[in-house]
Amino acid sequence: MPQMIELHDIDVSGFLSVLDSCTGNVFLMTRDGDKVNLKSKLSQLVGLTRLIEGGKIAEAFVVCEKEEDESKLFRFNLYKDETEEQP
Repeated sequence: MPQMIELHDIDVSGFLSVLDSCTGNVFLMTRDGDKVNLKSKLSQLVGLTRLIEGGKIAEAFVVCEKEEDESKLFRFNLYKDETEEQP
């Protein structure tokens, strides 16, 4: 079962850049139980609009189908860096 990554204070443009590099489906989940596939640009617009506060994502959970996508988003969440390399 895929692991949920909890996101806090994420830069939206950097997050979208990392999403574009993901090869599998990435789902945004909220505490209310909403689930949105972030690989669709329309879903990104609808899903992220609800969560953005002051240009950053306030709080959300992400579930990835592929482990390598999970690693990318985990590193981005931890290091706030959209590159593949760890600091």
